[in-house]
Amino acid sequence: MNVANLQLEGLLMAVASINQVLVRKGVLTAEEIDIALRKAEAGETGEERSNGMSASSRDAVNFPIRLLELANQCQPETDMPSFSKLARMVGQIKEPYNDQM
Repeated sequence: MNVANLQLEGLLMAVASINQVLVRKGVLTAEEIDIALRKAEAGETGEERSNGMSASSRDAVNFPIRLLELANQCQPETDMPSFSKLARMVGQIKEPYNDQM
C-alpha cells in the first residue's frame, strides 16, 4: 500500500477521534458535526465541482467525508470501528449519482 494512503488513513481516524472528544466535552453536538460534513459533501458533489468527473473520482473525493460521517454516527457511547470496517461500510451504503441512473 502507498505510504500516503496510510498517512491519510491515520489522519481520518485522528479527525474521527477528535470529533468524538468534541462531542463528549459538549463543544459540538454530533448533529452539528453531521451538518458540517453534509455541507462538505454537498460542496464536493455539486455541479460546479463534479462536472466532468467520473463516478469513481467523485467517490474518491467523497470517501473521507463519508467515512467521517459514519464515524460520527458512533458518537459517543460506542467504540470507534476500525478504519477497515468504516471503509467497508462506506462502500456498502454508497448510492449512485444522479447521472448514473
